[in-house]
Amino acid sequence: MLNWIIDFSLKNRFLVILGALAFAVAGGIALSHLDIDAFPDTTPVQVQVNTNAPSLGPEEVEQQITFPIEQVLGGLPRLAKENGLRSVSKFGLSQVVVTFEDGTDIYFARQLVNERLGTVELPPGIERPKLGPVSTGLGEVFHYLVTLKGWDFSQASEAERVEKLTYLRTIQDWVIKPKLRTVKGVAEVNSWGGYEKQYQVRIDPEQLIKHGLTFTDVVDALEKNNRNVGGGGIRQNNQFLLLHGLGRTVNDEQIRNVVVTAKDGVPIRVRDVAEVQVGHEIRRGAVTAHGRGEAVLGLCFMTMGENSKVVSSDLRRKLEEIKATLPPDVEVEVVYDRTELVDYVIDTVRKNLFEGGLLVVAILFAFLGNLRAAAIVALAIPFSMLFAFSGMLQFGIAASLLSLGAIDFGMVVDSSVVMVENCVRHIAHGDLGRRSKVEVIRDAAVEVRKPTLFGELIIMIVYLPILTLEGIEGKLFRPMALTVIFALLGSMILSMTLMPVLASFFLPRKIDERVPLLMRLAHAIHNPILKVCMDHRFAVVTIAICVLVFAFGMIAPNLGSEFVPRLSEGSMTVNIVRLAGTDLEESIQVNTRMEQIILQNFPDEVRYVWSRVGTAEVATDPMGIELTDLYVILHPRDRWKRAATQDELRE
Repeated sequence: MLNWIIDFSLKNRFLVILGALAFAVAGGIALSHLDIDAFPDTTPVQVQVNTNAPSLGPEEVEQQITFPIEQVLGGLPRLAKENGLRSVSKFGLSQVVVTFEDGTDIYFARQLVNERLGTVELPPGIERPKLGPVSTGLGEVFHYLVTLKGWDFSQASEAERVEKLTYLRTIQDWVIKPKLRTVKGVAEVNSWGGYEKQYQVRIDPEQLIKHGLTFTDVVDALEKNNRNVGGGGIRQNNQFLLLHGLGRTVNDEQIRNVVVTAKDGVPIRVRDVAEVQVGHEIRRGAVTAHGRGEAVLGLCFMTMGENSKVVSSDLRRKLEEIKATLPPDVEVEVVYDRTELVDYVIDTVRKNLFEGGLLVVAILFAFLGNLRAAAIVALAIPFSMLFAFSGMLQFGIAASLLSLGAIDFGMVVDSSVVMVENCVRHIAHGDLGRRSKVEVIRDAAVEVRKPTLFGELIIMIVYLPILTLEGIEGKLFRPMALTVIFALLGSMILSMTLMPVLASFFLPRKIDERVPLLMRLAHAIHNPILKVCMDHRFAVVTIAICVLVFAFGMIAPNLGSEFVPRLSEGSMTVNIVRLAGTDLEESIQVNTRMEQIILQNFPDEVRYVWSRVGTAEVATDPMGIELTDLYVILHPRDRWKRAATQDELRE
């Protein structure tokens, strides 16, 4: 079979070259369609169930909301055996996280959860549970701040601060957020910070008693008098006129004039029994930025399975369009864009692959001593990579630091080096006067077909156990193993098809096989050492065993380990924990002061700093108001003066 492949390739050389070019084109197309991310997404299939209960404390939330929801969700099909149900009960919020087995379709899982939630019984007045966005733990791909130009909220009065932050939150919720949600691949746009505007009716119990009314009477009146209704239509003067009953309230004055009841023909209005004012809902979180006090944060979540680079780029373009429609005093600033991280990672991988390829070509030329042979072998690198890209696309593997960074060019060109070097040797020692160059190359290729094949297969077999990993380990390392296997498979095919064909075209008919200088030096050093080792075989084996025992017994345990390599994103996160029960306003003041101190002491290292405390509107991360995430975005390293590394700066 192997001989037939080599014979077929050399008899149909142009067909083989066309086939290789076709594979290269297919690999290029696959590369353009590959998902690109910094790391593989290891998040399990999860569905979040969030229920807001602004008036309930943690114990009441646990007993009246969380427990009933967990009861109806228990026993769902394909529920994960471990940690299938997790819950958090906080003041005003219940979150239940349902985890399914790997491979479960997310939309099927959400349908199952939604059906069960339809049967849950909650206390009156509690809104129905809502499902979290169709996203994952790595779904936060884009953050932006909405602020007022030239405004320092830390120096503003309380009334001004509330007014302006309500204004910014309204712009975020009603202008920016709806437009960003139209971007393809966006699952949710979350709002964090500011004040969500409310019309508050503060009922006076004494006035209720005076007029003989109840709290329910006022609530019912407000509900029934806050909607528009249709009344059909009438014909008049050959026209059909629609009838509308306009009752929807649009401002606080209309709310005051709502009639609750009438006694002896005298209407009793809301203003007679209550005070109506513009206010805001109870806040569970806030955002501060640049040491200037509060701001409004927008968080964009990517739909599960989408390309983070594409989604982030589309969000940035859409946000630039939205900026042109905003009031001139409103400023929108992007503070996190996954595209920057992905581009940095891919550029790093691309640079390393390019430098590695050049190094391999240089070493090949140094050891082979033939520029044409080195160039032929070097072609195995791009062709094998393109073959791997096709396999990655078929298996849904994203181009990431782990998948692309695992490719070793030394392994990729191994079989091609053996094949081409043997062709060079046969041409140098063969009799091309009686036989054609193609026949000589055919004999050379057949001679090493089994060693090259077995060498590649042995390396691929080493990676097979990685394919059996499950859970987070499998999601991280299976793409790496598959990518290497695809590249080696492409290299193996190329060594038996394209390499002999290219050798037949480009290697000269006459080759003076001189041993390269580097090889002569290597032999001069190696031969005496080898002779000494062969003369003292027992001592060499003993020393080798001792070194092995020392390495595994003394050195390896002290090397340390980490699950994944540390990736510097050009920023730092400071997690701040305060005493439980800390007031939100106190947290805001402390965060603002910390930002000011960081910016004052590290002007050359820190570009900007912002922080978020508590929970956002959609509680994807239900932090308490005693917890703060402070983000420090750094300048490029060449501007730093007080530290050389990020670890030094952290200290």
